[in-house]
Amino acid sequence: MDITRFADARPYTAPKHHDMRGLRLQGFDASASRFAWTGLSHFLPGGGAEMDSSPLEKIYVILDGAVTITLGDGSVTCLERYDSCFIPGGEAREIRNDGNAVATMLVVMPYPEARA
Repeated sequence: MDITRFADARPYTAPKHHDMRGLRLQGFDASASRFAWTGLSHFLPGGGAEMDSSPLEKIYVILDGAVTITLGDGSVTCLERYDSCFIPGGEAREIRNDGNAVATMLVVMPYPEARA
């Protein structure tokens, strides 16, 4: 079993994100997980991620605060505490924290390439 204590979680930088602080909880250099990695994203007020897509599926779980997710087709959804969403690979999305409190989101994604 690989345990990552919150106090020991290492920061990571996510491309095309702003005013966001990410912590790696599992996978990559945090554990031996081969099927997916898990991160914790703290979006500061006004923070977010640019409209972008990737071939990878994503699961977002809001643990605190709220974020607005805008999809490439223009649909907009506000996710609040304990709401979650699945975004298929190839679907464009934008993330925004329009509130005045930090929004905390758990992120679960497969690796860009299979790990041996």
